[in-house]
Amino acid sequence: MHWTYSLPIPATLDQQTVRACLKAWLIPKRIQGQLRQGRRIIVNQRPASVATIVHTNDQLTLVFVPTDFRTPKSAYLPDSTQTVPILYQNADLLVVNKPAGVKSHPNQPGETGTLLNFLAAQTAAQAGAPYMVHRLDQMTSGAMLVALNPVVVPILDRLISSKAIRRTYRAWVRGRFATDRGQFTAPIGRDPLDKRKRWVNTADAQPAVTDYQVLTTAGDHSLVELHLHTGRTHQLRVHLAASRHPIIGDPLYDPLAKRAPRLLLHAIELQLIIPFTGESVRVNAPLPAIFNDLERLKTY
Repeated sequence: MHWTYSLPIPATLDQQTVRACLKAWLIPKRIQGQLRQGRRIIVNQRPASVATIVHTNDQLTLVFVPTDFRTPKSAYLPDSTQTVPILYQNADLLVVNKPAGVKSHPNQPGETGTLLNFLAAQTAAQAGAPYMVHRLDQMTSGAMLVALNPVVVPILDRLISSKAIRRTYRAWVRGRFATDRGQFTAPIGRDPLDKRKRWVNTADAQPAVTDYQVLTTAGDHSLVELHLHTGRTHQLRVHLAASRHPIIGDPLYDPLAKRAPRLLLHAIELQLIIPFTGESVRVNAPLPAIFNDLERLKTY
Protein backbone atom coordinates (compact mmCIF):
# COMPACT_ATOMS: atom_id res chain seq x y z
CA MET A 1 0.00 0.00 0.00
CA HIS A 2 1.29 3.43 -0.91
CA TRP A 3 0.01 6.89 -1.89
CA THR A 4 1.67 8.75 -4.78
CA TYR A 5 1.28 12.49 -5.31
CA SER A 6 2.52 14.16 -8.50
CA LEU A 7 2.44 17.87 -7.77
CA PRO A 8 3.19 20.68 -10.26
CA ILE A 9 5.31 23.40 -8.71
CA PRO A 10 3.30 26.66 -8.54
CA ALA A 11 4.80 30.05 -9.38
CA THR A 12 4.84 30.91 -5.68
CA LEU A 13 7.47 28.20 -5.12
CA ASP A 14 9.62 28.92 -8.16
CA GLN A 15 13.35 28.46 -7.45
CA GLN A 16 12.68 27.07 -3.99
CA THR A 17 14.09 23.85 -2.57
CA VAL A 18 12.04 20.69 -2.24
CA ARG A 19 12.36 21.18 1.52
CA ALA A 20 10.68 24.59 1.21
CA CYS A 21 7.86 23.05 -0.82
CA LEU A 22 7.24 20.35 1.77
CA LYS A 23 7.19 22.98 4.50
CA ALA A 24 4.78 25.19 2.52
CA TRP A 25 2.46 22.22 2.05
CA LEU A 26 2.50 21.60 5.84
CA ILE A 27 3.97 18.11 5.63
CA PRO A 28 5.28 17.33 9.15
CA LYS A 29 9.06 17.28 9.63
CA ARG A 30 8.94 13.63 10.71
CA ILE A 31 7.35 12.63 7.40
CA GLN A 32 9.71 14.90 5.45
CA GLY A 33 12.60 12.99 7.03
CA GLN A 34 11.09 9.64 6.11
CA LEU A 35 10.54 10.72 2.51
CA ARG A 36 14.20 11.78 2.37
CA GLN A 37 15.56 8.66 4.03
CA GLY A 38 13.40 6.39 1.89
CA ARG A 39 14.50 8.19 -1.30
CA ARG A 40 10.86 8.72 -2.21
CA ILE A 41 11.25 12.21 -3.66
CA ILE A 42 11.29 12.55 -7.47
CA VAL A 43 11.54 15.71 -9.59
CA ASN A 44 10.69 15.44 -13.28
CA GLN A 45 10.95 11.64 -13.07
CA ARG A 46 14.44 11.71 -11.54
CA PRO A 47 15.41 10.97 -7.91
CA ALA A 48 15.92 14.18 -5.95
CA SER A 49 16.88 15.38 -2.49
CA VAL A 50 15.23 17.94 -0.23
CA ALA A 51 17.94 20.39 -1.32
CA THR A 52 16.98 20.13 -5.01
CA ILE A 53 15.92 23.47 -6.52
CA VAL A 54 12.59 23.33 -8.37
CA HIS A 55 11.00 25.68 -10.88
CA THR A 56 7.46 26.60 -11.91
CA ASN A 57 5.67 23.64 -13.55
CA ASP A 58 8.31 21.12 -12.51
CA GLN A 59 6.68 17.87 -11.43
CA LEU A 60 7.44 16.89 -7.83
CA THR A 61 6.43 13.32 -7.04
CA LEU A 62 6.15 12.11 -3.45
CA VAL A 63 5.54 8.49 -2.52
CA PHE A 64 4.08 7.90 0.94
CA VAL A 65 4.06 4.48 2.62
CA PRO A 66 2.15 3.18 5.68
CA THR A 67 5.10 3.59 8.08
CA ASP A 68 4.98 7.35 7.46
CA PHE A 69 1.74 7.60 9.45
CA ARG A 70 0.58 6.88 12.98
CA THR A 71 -2.74 5.56 11.65
CA PRO A 72 -2.09 4.30 8.12
CA LYS A 73 -5.19 2.12 7.86
CA SER A 74 -8.80 3.15 8.32
CA ALA A 75 -10.40 0.39 10.38
CA TYR A 76 -14.02 1.52 10.68
CA LEU A 77 -16.46 -1.33 10.07
CA PRO A 78 -18.65 -0.62 7.01
CA ASP A 79 -22.32 -0.01 7.79
CA SER A 80 -24.62 0.51 4.80
CA THR A 81 -27.84 1.04 6.80
CA GLN A 82 -27.68 4.80 6.26
CA THR A 83 -26.41 7.06 3.46
CA VAL A 84 -24.72 10.30 4.51
CA PRO A 85 -25.26 13.37 2.28
CA ILE A 86 -21.97 14.52 0.73
CA LEU A 87 -21.66 18.31 0.29
CA TYR A 88 -18.18 18.42 -1.28
CA GLN A 89 -15.62 15.84 -2.35
CA ASN A 90 -12.25 15.61 -4.06
CA ALA A 91 -9.63 12.86 -4.15
CA ASP A 92 -8.33 13.68 -0.66
CA LEU A 93 -11.32 14.68 1.45
CA LEU A 94 -15.02 15.15 1.70
CA VAL A 95 -17.45 17.32 3.65
CA VAL A 96 -20.67 15.65 4.74
CA ASN A 97 -23.91 16.92 6.21
CA LYS A 98 -23.96 15.01 9.50
CA PRO A 99 -27.46 14.24 10.79
CA ALA A 100 -28.38 15.08 14.38
CA GLY A 101 -28.42 12.03 16.65
CA VAL A 102 -25.63 10.19 14.83
CA LYS A 103 -22.27 9.77 16.55
CA SER A 104 -19.23 10.97 14.62
CA HIS A 105 -17.17 7.84 15.26
CA PRO A 106 -17.27 4.58 17.21
CA ASN A 107 -15.93 4.45 20.76
CA GLN A 108 -15.82 0.67 21.19
CA PRO A 109 -14.30 -2.18 19.11
CA GLY A 110 -16.88 -3.61 16.76
CA GLU A 111 -19.22 -0.63 17.10
CA THR A 112 -21.26 0.43 14.05
CA GLY A 113 -24.02 2.95 13.41
CA THR A 114 -21.74 6.03 13.42
CA LEU A 115 -20.94 8.52 10.67
CA LEU A 116 -17.52 6.98 10.01
CA ASN A 117 -19.07 3.51 9.72
CA PHE A 118 -21.59 4.78 7.16
CA LEU A 119 -18.81 6.50 5.20
CA ALA A 120 -16.66 3.35 5.28
CA ALA A 121 -19.44 1.64 3.33
CA GLN A 122 -20.04 4.59 0.99
CA THR A 123 -16.37 5.10 0.06
CA ALA A 124 -15.56 1.40 -0.40
CA ALA A 125 -16.92 1.45 -3.94
CA GLN A 126 -14.39 4.16 -4.80
CA ALA A 127 -11.51 2.22 -3.19
CA GLY A 128 -11.33 4.92 -0.53
CA ALA A 129 -11.66 4.99 3.24
CA PRO A 130 -12.62 7.63 5.83
CA TYR A 131 -10.15 9.09 8.33
CA MET A 132 -11.19 11.26 11.29
CA VAL A 133 -10.13 14.92 11.17
CA HIS A 134 -12.55 16.60 13.59
CA ARG A 135 -15.84 15.62 15.17
CA LEU A 136 -19.26 17.02 15.94
CA ASP A 137 -21.19 16.15 19.09
CA GLN A 138 -23.77 13.43 18.57
CA MET A 139 -26.76 15.79 18.69
CA THR A 140 -25.12 18.47 16.48
CA SER A 141 -25.88 18.45 12.77
CA GLY A 142 -24.12 19.99 9.80
CA ALA A 143 -20.86 20.24 7.87
CA MET A 144 -18.14 17.84 8.98
CA LEU A 145 -14.75 17.32 7.33
CA VAL A 146 -13.41 13.79 6.71
CA ALA A 147 -10.10 12.79 5.09
CA LEU A 148 -9.95 10.01 2.50
CA ASN A 149 -6.33 8.99 3.08
CA PRO A 150 -3.73 9.33 5.84
CA VAL A 151 -1.54 11.74 3.83
CA VAL A 152 -3.81 14.76 4.30
CA VAL A 153 -4.81 14.05 7.93
CA PRO A 154 -1.82 15.88 9.54
CA ILE A 155 -2.10 18.68 6.96
CA LEU A 156 -5.79 19.22 7.73
CA ASP A 157 -5.04 19.01 11.47
CA ARG A 158 -2.54 21.86 11.11
CA LEU A 159 -4.93 23.92 8.98
CA ILE A 160 -7.63 23.55 11.64
CA SER A 161 -5.32 24.33 14.56
CA SER A 162 -3.99 27.44 12.79
CA LYS A 163 -7.60 28.56 12.06
CA ALA A 164 -6.95 28.49 8.30
CA ILE A 165 -9.97 26.18 8.15
CA ARG A 166 -12.87 28.06 9.73
CA ARG A 167 -16.08 26.58 11.09
CA THR A 168 -19.33 28.53 11.43
CA TYR A 169 -22.29 27.38 13.52
CA ARG A 170 -25.84 28.51 14.12
CA ALA A 171 -27.82 27.86 17.28
CA TRP A 172 -31.16 28.77 18.78
CA VAL A 173 -30.60 29.78 22.39
CA ARG A 174 -32.74 30.90 25.29
CA GLY A 175 -33.16 34.60 26.03
CA ARG A 176 -32.18 37.81 24.28
CA PHE A 177 -28.73 39.37 24.24
CA ALA A 178 -27.90 42.88 25.42
CA THR A 179 -25.72 43.41 22.33
CA ASP A 180 -26.06 42.00 18.81
CA ARG A 181 -22.50 40.74 18.71
CA GLY A 182 -19.72 39.95 21.12
CA GLN A 183 -17.11 37.47 22.27
CA PHE A 184 -16.95 34.85 25.05
CA THR A 185 -13.47 34.44 26.52
CA ALA A 186 -13.96 32.38 29.70
CA PRO A 187 -11.50 29.44 29.88
CA ILE A 188 -13.09 25.96 29.88
CA GLY A 189 -12.24 22.81 31.81
CA ARG A 190 -13.86 19.75 33.36
CA ASP A 191 -16.88 20.25 35.58
CA PRO A 192 -15.73 19.02 39.03
CA LEU A 193 -19.28 17.89 39.89
CA ASP A 194 -20.19 15.99 36.70
CA LYS A 195 -17.67 14.11 34.59
CA ARG A 196 -19.93 14.34 31.52
CA LYS A 197 -19.77 18.12 31.50
CA ARG A 198 -17.37 21.02 31.06
CA TRP A 199 -17.60 24.46 32.65
CA VAL A 200 -15.88 27.85 32.75
CA ASN A 201 -13.10 28.94 35.09
CA THR A 202 -12.47 25.49 36.57
CA ALA A 203 -9.14 24.49 38.10
CA ASP A 204 -7.95 22.85 34.87
CA ALA A 205 -9.53 25.40 32.51
CA GLN A 206 -7.80 26.18 29.21
CA PRO A 207 -8.21 29.30 27.04
CA ALA A 208 -11.38 29.34 24.95
CA VAL A 209 -12.69 32.08 22.65
CA THR A 210 -16.02 32.18 20.80
CA ASP A 211 -17.51 34.99 18.68
CA TYR A 212 -21.29 35.38 18.47
CA GLN A 213 -23.69 37.45 16.38
CA VAL A 214 -27.46 37.61 16.88
CA LEU A 215 -29.29 37.03 13.59
CA THR A 216 -32.95 37.06 14.66
CA THR A 217 -35.29 36.40 17.59
CA ALA A 218 -38.51 34.43 18.10
CA GLY A 219 -40.35 35.07 21.35
CA ASP A 220 -37.75 34.86 24.10
CA HIS A 221 -35.28 32.91 21.91
CA SER A 222 -32.37 34.12 19.77
CA LEU A 223 -30.75 32.66 16.65
CA VAL A 224 -27.00 33.24 16.86
CA GLU A 225 -24.11 32.66 14.49
CA LEU A 226 -20.97 31.36 16.18
CA HIS A 227 -17.28 31.22 15.26
CA LEU A 228 -14.72 29.16 17.16
CA HIS A 229 -11.24 30.51 17.80
CA THR A 230 -10.36 27.45 19.90
CA GLY A 231 -11.71 23.92 20.00
CA ARG A 232 -12.45 22.94 23.59
CA THR A 233 -14.87 20.11 24.30
CA HIS A 234 -18.46 21.44 24.38
CA GLN A 235 -17.07 24.95 23.85
CA LEU A 236 -20.11 26.49 22.19
CA ARG A 237 -22.53 24.77 24.53
CA VAL A 238 -20.61 25.80 27.65
CA HIS A 239 -19.95 29.40 26.64
CA LEU A 240 -23.62 29.95 25.84
CA ALA A 241 -24.87 28.21 28.97
CA ALA A 242 -22.43 30.17 31.15
CA SER A 243 -23.76 33.39 29.62
CA ARG A 244 -27.30 32.30 30.64
CA HIS A 245 -28.22 31.57 27.04
CA PRO A 246 -28.12 27.75 26.85
CA ILE A 247 -28.67 26.16 23.45
CA ILE A 248 -32.27 24.98 23.23
CA GLY A 249 -32.54 21.23 23.64
CA ASP A 250 -29.08 20.76 25.16
CA PRO A 251 -29.44 17.68 27.40
CA LEU A 252 -26.48 18.71 29.59
CA TYR A 253 -26.76 22.49 29.87
CA ASP A 254 -30.38 23.48 29.12
CA PRO A 255 -32.71 23.00 32.12
CA LEU A 256 -35.71 23.00 29.75
CA ALA A 257 -34.17 20.62 27.21
CA LYS A 258 -37.13 18.20 27.21
CA ARG A 259 -39.33 20.81 25.55
CA ALA A 260 -37.33 20.56 22.29
CA PRO A 261 -36.97 17.53 20.00
CA ARG A 262 -33.21 17.98 19.58
CA LEU A 263 -30.18 20.16 20.33
CA LEU A 264 -30.62 23.20 18.10
CA LEU A 265 -26.97 23.52 17.05
CA HIS A 266 -25.93 23.22 13.40
CA ALA A 267 -22.53 23.53 11.67
CA ILE A 268 -23.64 25.66 8.74
CA GLU A 269 -20.34 26.33 6.96
CA LEU A 270 -16.79 25.07 6.55
CA GLN A 271 -14.26 27.36 4.91
CA LEU A 272 -11.68 24.91 3.59
CA ILE A 273 -8.12 25.26 2.42
CA ILE A 274 -7.43 22.41 0.01
CA PRO A 275 -4.14 20.59 0.75
CA PHE A 276 -1.29 21.12 -1.74
CA THR A 277 -3.19 23.66 -3.90
CA GLY A 278 -4.09 26.20 -1.22
CA GLU A 279 -7.47 26.75 -2.89
CA SER A 280 -10.13 28.23 -0.60
CA VAL A 281 -13.55 26.56 -0.77
CA ARG A 282 -16.70 27.40 1.18
CA VAL A 283 -19.03 24.49 1.86
CA ASN A 284 -22.51 25.13 3.26
CA ALA A 285 -24.83 22.69 5.01
CA PRO A 286 -28.49 23.80 4.65
CA LEU A 287 -30.26 24.64 7.91
CA PRO A 288 -32.65 21.91 9.08
CA ALA A 289 -36.31 22.85 8.66
CA ILE A 290 -36.80 23.05 12.42
CA PHE A 291 -34.47 26.10 12.55
CA ASN A 292 -36.82 28.11 10.34
CA ASP A 293 -40.16 27.23 11.99
CA LEU A 294 -40.39 30.38 14.15
CA GLU A 295 -43.85 29.72 15.56
CA ARG A 296 -42.90 26.23 16.66
CA LEU A 297 -39.60 27.45 18.09
CA LYS A 298 -41.46 29.81 20.46
CA THR A 299 -42.95 26.78 22.23
CA TYR A 300 -39.62 25.13 23.12
